[in-house]
This record gives sequence, C-alpha cells and structure tokens, in this order.
Amino acid sequence: MDTGAPAFIGGFEERVIATVDGLALYARDYPPLEPTTGLPVICLHGLTRNSRDFEIVAPRIAALGRRVVVPDMRGRGKSANDPDPAHYAPTVYAQDVIAIMDKLSIAKAVFVGTSMGGLITMVLATMAPDRIAASVLNDIGPKIAARGLAHIATYVGRTQPAASWEEAAGRVRDIVGSAYPERLNDAAFWLTFAKRTFREREDGLFETDYDPQIALAFADFDEDSAPPDMTPLFAPLAAKPMLSVRGAISELFSTETVDAMRAAKPDLVTVTVDNIGHAPLLDEPQAWDALLDFLAKVE
Repeated sequence: MDTGAPAFIGGFEERVIATVDGLALYARDYPPLEPTTGLPVICLHGLTRNSRDFEIVAPRIAALGRRVVVPDMRGRGKSANDPDPAHYAPTVYAQDVIAIMDKLSIAKAVFVGTSMGGLITMVLATMAPDRIAASVLNDIGPKIAARGLAHIATYVGRTQPAASWEEAAGRVRDIVGSAYPERLNDAAFWLTFAKRTFREREDGLFETDYDPQIALAFADFDEDSAPPDMTPLFAPLAAKPMLSVRGAISELFSTETVDAMRAAKPDLVTVTVDNIGHAPLLDEPQAWDALLDFLAKVE
C-alpha cells in the first residue's frame, strides 16, 4: 500500500506503492511549479538504471508546470527485488506503471521512456491506450539492433563490486564510455554517472544498483538471431503525438528504424543528438530543446 505522507527531499516527494502482487515500488514525485501547464509526465528508465537517471531533466520539466513521476522499476534502485525473476518483463513493468498511476490519481500522462522505458511505454499503449497522451521514445523503437543487445549482454548482471566511488566510475566508463566519447576524460561526469548507477553496500563496497537476476532476460540471447520485431506494439502508440530521440552513434537504435517509424507515423517528431550513443541523457542541448518544444505542443 502507499506509505501515506511522503517524504519531501531534494525537490521531490518519495513514494512507496504496492503493486498488484504486493511488491513495494519506489517513485520520485516532483510537484509542478504553479501554474500547472499540462498533464503529468512519467519518466521510465532503462534496463540497468533507475530514477536517478532523470535527476536533471525531471525538475526541469516540473519547473515548466508539469507534475513529474519517476519510478524505480521492480528490481532497481529503492524498489524491491522480485522473488520470481520471470516477472522482470515489460508486460509486468507496464502493469506496475498502471498501479502507480492509479495510486497517485493520474488518469493520463505524457511518457518519456529511455530504452527499456520506451518498450514499457509501447506495451502500455496496447494495454491501456487511454492512459497515454503522448510519448518520447529515447533511443528505442520497435526494432532493436542485435549489436546493441550483444553489448548489453556483456555486462548486465556481471559487474563486480568496486572498492570506492572512483573505482565504480572507472567501471562505468569502461562499460559505456564509447557512448559518450566527448566525456571520456571528464572524471566528474563519470563519478556522477557512477552515483546514479551504483549503491554502497553495508560492507563498504559499491555494486550496481539493480537485482542481478534481471540478466536472465539475456540467458538465451543469440547475437546471430534477429531480435523480436515489436512493430505491432508500436502501432497503438503511434496514434498519439510522439518525439523520437536518437543518439547519433547508437548501436541499439538505427536510422533505418527511425525511417520505418516515420513511414508508419508521418507526423513523427525526430531529433538526433550528435556524438552520443545509447542513450542520450536528455539534458544535452539538442535533446532538451526538442523535448521542451514537444512538451509545449502537447496537452
């Protein structure tokens, strides 16, 4: 159940909400700067990430006059791990999002989904299309490149604990540094990245901030097999206003997929973020300007 009066820290309220199967989910709830200018925005993170991914963008959106809710999906961040790893699946995550919306009295929202968060948004559009007013798909579409999945499969659930924040920052840089080539020598950037993606354990070591069991989704991964085509999931979401954000050097989200999305949805709004891979953080000037303009045009 909802824990009642939320704690208000750092510009957001902390919520803990029970799912239909009783698992406790955590969410950051940013109140809008008055006056309210539009529907709430729900931000959904990627596979190995959590609500801290949006710690820059979420308060910016709230300052525009929109409530912003950013959950940790089950098995990530401050949300509980699932005793059944089979539940680490987009259909279950989508049900969790509906539960969060119901508990927080959000009938409809604009969705911002990074990578897995975009897949959750597509699934949600097939389950409860009336809950979605518009969407921002960040470096994700109905087709995923096998090369990008292969890279994720090399590290998800396999990162060893680090002895310090600096060592954790080095681990993150080694894993995703190729996606941010202009920041390779920016120690502050990687330390911030580590603090978004690692947590300190009771023994003083630092580990990735997710349940390693989420890696079971890659147990049968075969780089030579074609990833599933999720075009049927894209169709219901394509009926709504949509912004597609792509990192120019993304290994996961190809220009061919963007072209296919535009063919299916001629009014698709697109932006490419220069010299960024998977995935843009959305605070890059190109991404933020596109997001700002998009939000100004949707309810």
